[in-house]
Amino acid sequence: MFNFETKTVVVTGGTSGIGRETALAFFRAGASVIAAGLQTEEKLPCEIRKEILDIHDAAALESLFAGVSELHALVNAAGIIRRDDEYKLDVFADVIAVNLTGTMRACMAARPKLLASRGSIVNFASMYSLFGAPRAPAYSASKGAIAQLTRSLAVAWAPDGIRVNAVAPGWISTTLTQALRDDPARCAPILSRTPFGRWGRPEEIAGPVLFLTSEAASFVTGAILPVDGGYAAA
Repeated sequence: MFNFETKTVVVTGGTSGIGRETALAFFRAGASVIAAGLQTEEKLPCEIRKEILDIHDAAALESLFAGVSELHALVNAAGIIRRDDEYKLDVFADVIAVNLTGTMRACMAARPKLLASRGSIVNFASMYSLFGAPRAPAYSASKGAIAQLTRSLAVAWAPDGIRVNAVAPGWISTTLTQALRDDPARCAPILSRTPFGRWGRPEEIAGPVLFLTSEAASFVTGAILPVDGGYAAA
């Protein structure tokens, strides 16, 4: 649906889950893709450049982008959730450090290359950008902040031609949600509220990400696009 030939894309968190599916979608659309993330058993085509990256490591991020000759899009898919443990302040701080500070750190490291190409950024917000998560207060707080960070950078960087948007996934079938999907008492309320009546697939997030980074979205910036099967509208 989109042609990214001659384009270079970096996907943080691109070695697993939704990030991996996003990296694959860009690759299939013709892009040169760098999937940066932690070690994982999930495979990627050899044509996708894989970089081991700890999003806490500012120097590693700077080195990653310094090694890219040009950059047209950054997708910030790296993120963690620690359900039931996030009331511990050290865990709370680490979730914020990965999800929020890590996203800002990647945006800043990528900015010089995106400035040169008048490129774009897609951050990963969440349905929890809109309402609270009683079992994951740090995750919810970080994703609420991602929405505001996205809007703030969109306004700040629009004069430079850099677009900044976000997707807000709902309940997606990944390893992070496996326990919920395996528990009928927790899964049933999710499905009953979701108008489509099913869990989303990781590749169903990738399509909207490609749209937001494409020329079809050339006048779109500061948008937080829900991709949740109607969950937030119900």
